[in-house]
Amino acid sequence: MCCHSALRSVGDDTSCHQYAVRVSRWEPGARERLEGAALELFEGQGFAATTVPQITARAGLTTRTFFRYFADKREVLFGDADVAELAAAYVAEAPASLAAAELVVHCLERLTQERFEGRKEDLRRRRDIVRSDEGLRERNLHKRAAASDALARELAGRGFGTAEATLCAEVGALALFTAIDQWLESGDDRTLFTLVLGVLESLGVVVAGFEAVRTRRS
Repeated sequence: MCCHSALRSVGDDTSCHQYAVRVSRWEPGARERLEGAALELFEGQGFAATTVPQITARAGLTTRTFFRYFADKREVLFGDADVAELAAAYVAEAPASLAAAELVVHCLERLTQERFEGRKEDLRRRRDIVRSDEGLRERNLHKRAAASDALARELAGRGFGTAEATLCAEVGALALFTAIDQWLESGDDRTLFTLVLGVLESLGVVVAGFEAVRTRRS
């Protein structure tokens, strides 16, 4: 009986240890630890040279935990805020009375305030890593195109014509990503949305110039 009890005790201890390991893989902050470790490695030795096992080793977690949060190491840089999905959701939630351009500006205001503000230094680090790798630059362009496409689909779903929906979505995406570049380069305290509005104003001037040319040639 004593031996049986002792063996059962050892088994219980082993089970408890295994349970604790399983729980630790789901501990709060795992995603943030993985992101922090990845960014440090990307900056220190380059994106291409960094492997998932290196990231998880630095974070003190397992590769299985990594793939619960990210499809691959690129998603450490791109997967925290899917602009395409968010833009579509914001348009879907907006008042039905808004015109296409108003919907886009409404979407950009929510997006900048809820997903970008307060993260300037973190986003600047990610931007610099993306710029350092050709494959990441291509993926970034794909993400931008996906955001524009998603926005255009939502606008079309609201009943706007294809041309209007596409143009408004393209202008919105251009304004957002141009403003992001300006914001990350700036050293002042202007908000991202303020810069978005400034870019839209500049685009208005450009469009007015094209309209003047069109009028003269018609």
